[in-house]
Amino acid sequence: MRGPAGSALLVECLTDNRNRAAADVRTAVSKSGGTLADPGSVAFMFQRKGVVSVPQRDGVSEDDVLAAVLDAGVEEVYDQDDRFEVRAEPGDLQAVTKSLDEAGISYDGDEVAFLSDIKVDLDLKDAKKFLRLHDALDDLDDVQSIHTNADLSEETLAALDAEG
Repeated sequence: MRGPAGSALLVECLTDNRNRAAADVRTAVSKSGGTLADPGSVAFMFQRKGVVSVPQRDGVSEDDVLAAVLDAGVEEVYDQDDRFEVRAEPGDLQAVTKSLDEAGISYDGDEVAFLSDIKVDLDLKDAKKFLRLHDALDDLDDVQSIHTNADLSEETLAALDAEG
């Protein structure tokens, strides 16, 4: 589905009633200002990846993380200010976490997620609309996860916090 300012949301549902789930999602999207897109029109922007989050503490450097996971099929290690994000193919995720454990490097979490290389920066007005849409979808029982290409800058997040 499409959100404000060209943002995209990929929603995964797990349900025993496909018609109910589709109706609930359709209602949440229309009430929150989003637009349902045709099947596959947003999915091409996302790739399924294994992601491990490693906190930047205890003197662990990016080189330490990379050295630990290099032979485990890792694709990239990203420096995300307070953590390193290790990306790999979903089938290599277990090997990556095992390599980190063997190297004595702790990690906060690991998951298989849909990630987008194309990020859409949202200003304050669009961020409010986006968060309303995200929250409406997140409140649905059948929704398991929401993946997006929206990017909220630190300034936008600070402005949202200031507004309460």
